[in-house]
Amino acid sequence: MTFKLVTATTTFALIAAASLIGGEARAQSVADFYKGKTLTIYSGHSAAGAYSVYARLLEMHISKYIPGNPTTVMKIMEGGTGLTLANFLYNVAPKDGLAFGIFHERMGLEPLVAPRGTQFDGRKFTWIGSMATQTSVCFTWHESKVKSVADAKAMSIPVGASAAAASDSVMPRMMNAMLGTKFQIIRGYGGSDIMLAIERGEVEGRCGFGWASLKTTRPDWITEKKLNMLAQFSFKAHPELPNVPLMMDLVQKPEDKRALELVFATQEMGRPFAAPPGIPADRAAALRKAFQDVVKDPALLADAKKQNVEIDTISGQEITDLLVGLYETPKEIVERVNAFRTGGSGEKQVGK
Repeated sequence: MTFKLVTATTTFALIAAASLIGGEARAQSVADFYKGKTLTIYSGHSAAGAYSVYARLLEMHISKYIPGNPTTVMKIMEGGTGLTLANFLYNVAPKDGLAFGIFHERMGLEPLVAPRGTQFDGRKFTWIGSMATQTSVCFTWHESKVKSVADAKAMSIPVGASAAAASDSVMPRMMNAMLGTKFQIIRGYGGSDIMLAIERGEVEGRCGFGWASLKTTRPDWITEKKLNMLAQFSFKAHPELPNVPLMMDLVQKPEDKRALELVFATQEMGRPFAAPPGIPADRAAALRKAFQDVVKDPALLADAKKQNVEIDTISGQEITDLLVGLYETPKEIVERVNAFRTGGSGEKQVGK
């Protein structure tokens, strides 16, 4: 009897204690949670690339805007133009608000237009915000005879590209199909290797590379006028490229314009940061607010200016709303865009 009484009493005490602990956990403030913790900010791209520059800027400055001021670290998880990181954040990373990262702007839409390898729904990430919109460009080396779209229609030149579904493969395919250019796509380069190949004369240009990335990685090419700017890929002209034609203005067919609209839409969230789905709402709100505050921070802006990095933000909610709308795109338009993400006939692989 005594044994049973003690057991019952002990059990009751344990239940009561657990209830109190659970209540305290539920009542834990955001500041209490983050205090003494480490927040990891991932980049899904190479350490030298523009996406990692943005991740590093955020990692350096955001802690003071997060309640509890956690320690911040940056890690690289490169692979598949951010696909590896996107799958990791969605399926593996803890859903506690201690991890988020940056990957390619099109990644949130990949399950719709190029689902192979994707293990996520882009609408369900906890989008934190984007540090810049994106304008991509098509350019040739200053020694190339192709100095305009008209020239690219008249003669064939090799352009460097990375993966088959990467922007620098997709955009020249679209230009060839929609405008009648004759770009010969040489795939398989690493990102920085394409630039070296241009300097060595192996290829004569690159189409579908971010203007902001170009300013960050090869600023001397711009200041020393080493490039011919053929076209830009965006809804509106970049303020620094007023005389470079928009591809949207060059196409005539309605079906081409609709395909471009889908491709360019993701560029509005050009440098997006995402956390796993399902993190506590108060922590998600705190991270989003910290993001909105830090992108106005004078120290961050000064560091960005030193590195020729553009800051032109949109909020996490705006990214979510954009993706929800894009996932409603008619199937025939999605299929047309998806067709441009596979290797075309006549394309070559570097070294072969």
